[in-house]
Amino acid sequence: MTELLERCPVCGKTDLREKLQVQDRSVSQETFTIVQCQACEFQFTNPRPDAASIGRYYESAAYVSHNSGAQGLINQVYKVARFFTVRRKVSLITKLNGGKQGRLLDYGCGTGHFLAGAKKAGWQVTGLEPNDLARADATTRVGQPIEEPSALGTLAPGSFDIITLWHVLEHVHTLNETLDQLIRALKPGGKLLIAVPNVESLDAQHYRQDWAAYDVPRHLYHFSPASMRQLLSRHGLAVRQKLPLALDAYYVSMLSEKHRSPERAGGPLTVLRAGYSSNRYAAQHDGQYSSVLYVAERGA
Repeated sequence: MTELLERCPVCGKTDLREKLQVQDRSVSQETFTIVQCQACEFQFTNPRPDAASIGRYYESAAYVSHNSGAQGLINQVYKVARFFTVRRKVSLITKLNGGKQGRLLDYGCGTGHFLAGAKKAGWQVTGLEPNDLARADATTRVGQPIEEPSALGTLAPGSFDIITLWHVLEHVHTLNETLDQLIRALKPGGKLLIAVPNVESLDAQHYRQDWAAYDVPRHLYHFSPASMRQLLSRHGLAVRQKLPLALDAYYVSMLSEKHRSPERAGGPLTVLRAGYSSNRYAAQHDGQYSSVLYVAERGA
């Protein structure tokens, strides 16, 4: 079943206009519409599969965030990058927590590599993950039970120092309700970290409908820094930092070239040029990186 949103999830206005038609190149080959709110300029996939129907669009052995055994060159590149980024993520959350370990919730933890790294570094960790295969994999890797996202509402209020969503919020059907529950679980003064693709990056502008980070219909929302700030402000959160995820420009460009027709697709040098150009553009244009990590803080 599909569902049609009549209001913008960020500002609630109803003037929604078609922005782009994008094909699902990963699983279904179906084409989906991205609309843009004329009031706040937020972009989102509309109509979209409902929560009960979206599962089949994730049914791919190549979907590496749900399957540690996924093969192929692109997935091997992803795994190498993950090895280095896990350490950086753990170092970052420790720094944001005043240089000490604390309690961490990773919402949409996938196969649990980040959680396992944080636990090894001394954090008390909790993970929530909707995908059955990934959840089982994470349970084994982390060495403790990983629950379904429905458990979020049962967590004690104010119990986490850090809550992370690494490329997860764009997948969540109940966007505002989930944010409310996450904030409830966060300690006063705690940090909420949200990493998402940036629809205003140079690689998004360059690849347009071939931009792999649209990833319809799995990505329900397509954030810009302005729309993310407005969404978090609606929930009483202040964005304290906006950090670059510079490797994403190369990874997304590599995927995007595969989406192009054979006569237009480029090789490794094209990918390197696209990634480098995107990051250079971002450095000169207020941090408009391919993906951005937002660090928001709950008021004391």
